[in-house]
Amino acid sequence: MRLDKYISHATEYSRAQVKKLLRDKRVSIGTAPETATLIKKADHEVSEQDVVLLDGVVIEIPSTSYLMLHKPAGYVCANTDSENPTVLDLIGNAPADLSIAGRLDKDTTGLVLLSNDGKWVHRIISPRRECPKIYHAELDQPINDEVIKQFASGFFLKGDIKETKPAVLEVLAGNTVSVMISEGRYHQVKRMFAACGFHVVALHRVSIAGITLDADLEPGQYRTLTDAEVNSIGLQENV
Repeated sequence: MRLDKYISHATEYSRAQVKKLLRDKRVSIGTAPETATLIKKADHEVSEQDVVLLDGVVIEIPSTSYLMLHKPAGYVCANTDSENPTVLDLIGNAPADLSIAGRLDKDTTGLVLLSNDGKWVHRIISPRRECPKIYHAELDQPINDEVIKQFASGFFLKGDIKETKPAVLEVLAGNTVSVMISEGRYHQVKRMFAACGFHVVALHRVSIAGITLDADLEPGQYRTLTDAEVNSIGLQENV
C-alpha cells in the first residue's frame, strides 16, 4: 500500500495533509521502531513487515470487520436505544465504529450486514446504486396476478412524491411470497402491500446485494463474511 494511503487510513489526516507530514520529516518506516528511517515519498510502498511511525509513535490501520447477522424479532437496528435491545447487543466485543448496512424494523427478521468500512457500507446503502434486497413475506391472504403487475410497474405510496421502482413479486407457497426491491424507503415492503390491500403478518430479509443469509445461522447468531462475499459488493455493476 502507498505510504500516503496507509497514513490516511491509520489517522484522521487527509492525503494532502499526509504529504505535508512527509515533507516535514515526521514519518519514518522500518522493520522495528528502533530501525525506522525517515521517508519523504508519498508513493513509498508499505509492506506487511513494515512498522510506520508518526512523530516517533507507531500507527496502524484499524482492523476492518465485515459481519452478517441473523436478526431476530424484538431488536432494533441502531447503535444505541434507550428502550429496546439493539442488534449490536448480539455481537460480542463489537467494534465501536460498526455501521449497519441496511436497517430492518423491530419486528422484521433476517439478514443484517455490518461493517466499520464506511466506503463498503456506502456502496450498499447509497440510493443511486439501487442495491437489490430480497424479502420473504407472509400475508393475510393470497395475492393475484394483478398485484404482481402492480409491483412490477411501480405505484405511489401515501405521502411519497415518486412512484416505487419496479419490484419483483413471486408466490412461494400459499400466502408466502418473495419480493425484491431496489430501494430503501421507510417501511417500504409493508407499505407496498398495504397499498394493495394486504397486511404483512411476518417479514424476513434473505438477501442484500447478492449476499444471502447463511442457512446455518440461527436467529441472534452472526459470522464474519467471506472474502468472496466482501469483494462481491465492489464487483457488482449496480452496487
